[in-house]
Amino acid sequence: MNSKNSPQIYTVSGLTRQLKQLIESTYPFVWLTGEISNLSRPASGHCYFSLKDDGALINGVMFRNQLKRMPFNPENGMRITGMGRLSLYEPRGNYQIIFEHMAPDGAGLLHAKFELLKKQLAAEGLFDKSHKSTLPFLPLKISIITSPTGAVVRDIIQVSQRRFSGIHLEVVPVKVQGDGAETDIEQAIETVNKCATSQVIIVARGGGSLEDLAAFNSERVARAVFASSIPVVSAVGHETDFTICDFVSDLRAPTPSAAAELVLPERKKLHRDIITYENALETALKRGLKHLKTQVKTLNSRLKNPRSRVDDLRMRLEDLEKRLTGRMQGQLKAHGERLSWYTNALYAASPLRRVSEQKETCRFLHRQLVQSMVSTLTSARSKIHENHSKLGALSPLAVLHRGYSITRTRDSKQKIITDSTTTKNGDSVEVLLSKGRLICQVEKQYAQKENI
Repeated sequence: MNSKNSPQIYTVSGLTRQLKQLIESTYPFVWLTGEISNLSRPASGHCYFSLKDDGALINGVMFRNQLKRMPFNPENGMRITGMGRLSLYEPRGNYQIIFEHMAPDGAGLLHAKFELLKKQLAAEGLFDKSHKSTLPFLPLKISIITSPTGAVVRDIIQVSQRRFSGIHLEVVPVKVQGDGAETDIEQAIETVNKCATSQVIIVARGGGSLEDLAAFNSERVARAVFASSIPVVSAVGHETDFTICDFVSDLRAPTPSAAAELVLPERKKLHRDIITYENALETALKRGLKHLKTQVKTLNSRLKNPRSRVDDLRMRLEDLEKRLTGRMQGQLKAHGERLSWYTNALYAASPLRRVSEQKETCRFLHRQLVQSMVSTLTSARSKIHENHSKLGALSPLAVLHRGYSITRTRDSKQKIITDSTTTKNGDSVEVLLSKGRLICQVEKQYAQKENI
């Protein structure tokens, strides 16, 4: 027999295995709706049942771990909608669906989809706090995305005007339920971001059933809120209602009215706070000024008056002058006494010629001595007057009288400033003048010398 024409022969296990792989790869996850029958719960905790409609029946199973998260108990005759993966049970050759999620028809289906989308977006990080923006302290413009009619928009406007009248409110009208609602909301968020004139977006609607809030549980709206560069406040439904929009938004408000209270500060409270801060600042400034005045008074008491320094130098100069005059007079007296001694000696030695010569010599020496004394005294007096003039020129008070000033720092050291590079812009300095002083602030420094 020719092997090329012989049919391919499968084993039961091989065919079943290939069918299993084909089914699982073709239908990894499917949504299925039908009526539960043949329900059983063995000791393992798993749930086995059949799902049927008018024309067919398929076996189903939900394992214990998934069953624990179910918000209801499956029962025979219950119509459900669930999501699972198709598989084939090889030992018996039966195909079945292994359910991951299941909910009764209607609201239960919406809840199951809500939980599935919530889990998916959370895994992607759309709910992370690190992505949430902080609301501005006082927004200049607020865009309200909601239905243009109804109590929601009126409540937000009334609360906003009560808390901070005159704020710019922009109402962006959209459908909040029904066909086209999620498209309207998504496009409104994108339009407000493109205009980029608002500082906060409030997405709002009143309470309702899970079906009514379906637009705010859609993936498109969730991703539009996440992509918004403007902070978004979600104010959907009542305080007990939670939507996907709430989890993605930068801030959830329990009600639309509460959204306005969270976004806007109260003008009256701000006014009271400002008055409180002004009073506290005024008190602090007065206390600081009083402390500075005390410091200045203390420093002034420690600072010696330049005039008293000049008086001390003048008294010292006069004392030196008196001492110098006394010494010169003492020398004159000593020379006179010496001269008298020589005269007496000459008379005692006799011969007239020698006496005459000695007298002439004595007269000459006397004249020289007198001239020398006069010259020495004149020179000493000149030096005294010269030193007196120098001391007067060095007096700080004399320098100040000529239009100069003394600049020093205003810290506790009060260091004299002689180099402009030791200061910086904004430094406060004190300038001492011949009469009074100035408190100045450094605006610019020049390092090079300039002609005065």
